[in-house]
Amino acid sequence: MNFEKLIVKHVQELVPYQSARRIGGHGHNFLNANESPKSEGYFLNSTTLNRYPDCQPEELIERFADYAGVHKSQVIATRGSDEVIGLIVRAFCEQGKEGILIAPPTYGMYEVAANTNNALVATVDRHEDFTLDANQIIDAVKSSKFPVKVVFIDSPANPLGIVFKKEELEKVLNALEDTLIVLDEAYIEFAQKEHDLTYLVKDYENLVVTRTLSKAFALAGIRCGFAIANENIIKALLKVIDPYPICDPVAQIAIQALSDHAVGMTLERAKCCNERREKLRADLNELPFVEKIFESHGNFLLVKFKDGPKVFNRMAQKGVILRSFETKKGLKNCVRISIGSDVELEELVRYLKELDI
Repeated sequence: MNFEKLIVKHVQELVPYQSARRIGGHGHNFLNANESPKSEGYFLNSTTLNRYPDCQPEELIERFADYAGVHKSQVIATRGSDEVIGLIVRAFCEQGKEGILIAPPTYGMYEVAANTNNALVATVDRHEDFTLDANQIIDAVKSSKFPVKVVFIDSPANPLGIVFKKEELEKVLNALEDTLIVLDEAYIEFAQKEHDLTYLVKDYENLVVTRTLSKAFALAGIRCGFAIANENIIKALLKVIDPYPICDPVAQIAIQALSDHAVGMTLERAKCCNERREKLRADLNELPFVEKIFESHGNFLLVKFKDGPKVFNRMAQKGVILRSFETKKGLKNCVRISIGSDVELEELVRYLKELDI
C-alpha cells in the first residue's frame, strides 16, 4: 500500500510538536517539562463512569469562571490549553489562505496547530533582549502577505519567562480590531497579579486568554485547560470541539482543584516555587560557565551557558533531564530548567558544580 497517496499532502510534511515526553530521556530527575514536583490527593466517584460526560461540565465551568473573575458564558474547557490553540486555528483560519502570527522563540504548539490545520504562519522579530512591543506586532500583521486572523502572545513567555505589558496589549487590541489576539497565560499564577490581564476580556471582543491547570495547579496529568473570551468566540469554538472533551474523572479532579481551599494551596505552591526559582538563580550565578540567566515569571529558568549542549548532555548522563533550546532562534547554548523540589534542585546544582567547562 502506498500510504503517501492516502495521507493528505500537508500532513505528510508535518513535524509533530516535540513535547518533553515525546523527546524522552532516561533519568530520575525530570526538570524538562515545567511540571510541579508533586501533586495533591483527590477523590474519584466511579459510579458515573458508565455515562458519557457533559461536553462542558457545568460545575467545572462555573468554578473556573469564578476563579478567573468572568461570566461562565465566557469560558470553554478543553484538553489542556493545547486543544484551545488548535480549536482557534480551526475555527478562524481558512485553510491555505489565512493564518497566524507568532514571535519566535515562543511556544511551539502555535505553529504546529497552524500546520496541522493547513493554516499559514507569519513571524515577527523580537528586540535583541527578546522583548516584544505593539508596534512590531501591528506592522507585521499589516505587512503580511496573507490575512492574519490570529496573533499568539505567551505571557509569561515560554521559554523566555518574560511578560507582555498591559499597555502594549491594549495598543494591539485597539489597532487590530478584526484580528483575534490570543494571550497565553499558562504560567500566570507564578507572576505578579498585575500581569494577569484576563479581566480585559470584558472590554475587548477580540481578546482570547488561555489558561491551564497543568502548571501551578500541579495537574499536568489530567489535561485540563480553558479559554476565556467574548461569548460569540466561545460559541464558535464549541462548534468545532469534539463531543466529549472533558472526561468525567478529569472534571471531578478539576472541580476539587478549583475549590477555595485548593486555590489557596495552589497560590501558596506557586509562591514557594518562585522562592526556589530565585534560590536556584543565586546558585547558578556562582558558576563560571553561566553566561546569562533570563528574567522569569514562570516555574522555570532559561539559562545561557558557555557550552549549552555539554551541560545538557552531562546532566542527562547523571539522570537529570533538562530541556535544550539550542536550535531555537536566538537561543544557542540555552537550556531551560524547570523548578523542581528542593532535593531535585540541590542534586542539579551539585552535579553542575562538578562540571569542568
